[in-house]
Amino acid sequence: MASLPVYRWRLAPEGLATRRQLRAMGLRPGGQEVAAELERPRRRREPLVAYLYRIDLARPVRPMTPAKRVALERANAARRVCPGCGRDAGYRIPPSLGMCVPCADAPTSLAA
Repeated sequence: MASLPVYRWRLAPEGLATRRQLRAMGLRPGGQEVAAELERPRRRREPLVAYLYRIDLARPVRPMTPAKRVALERANAARRVCPGCGRDAGYRIPPSLGMCVPCADAPTSLAA
């Protein structure tokens, strides 16, 4: 496997873009391999790395179909239901808690 070219922050050549940049242009990588890496230096830690893709090989973003929209709405609604109390929390349940904040804050002696 050949090593990828690595560019420093803001020094990548024209014609390469990150996934977010592609998305902002209405494009997606479309199955192409990573063309290069972009490194953003940080103090006292390893650099942040982003993968770059060729813009000329990118494909248009697939349109959202009505069936996809319904499936996405159902999945998001399921993430709002607390498994502890079964109520709609009104927000996405944090995976770190695994339940709504009132259930997570409740004393364990009352829950037993």
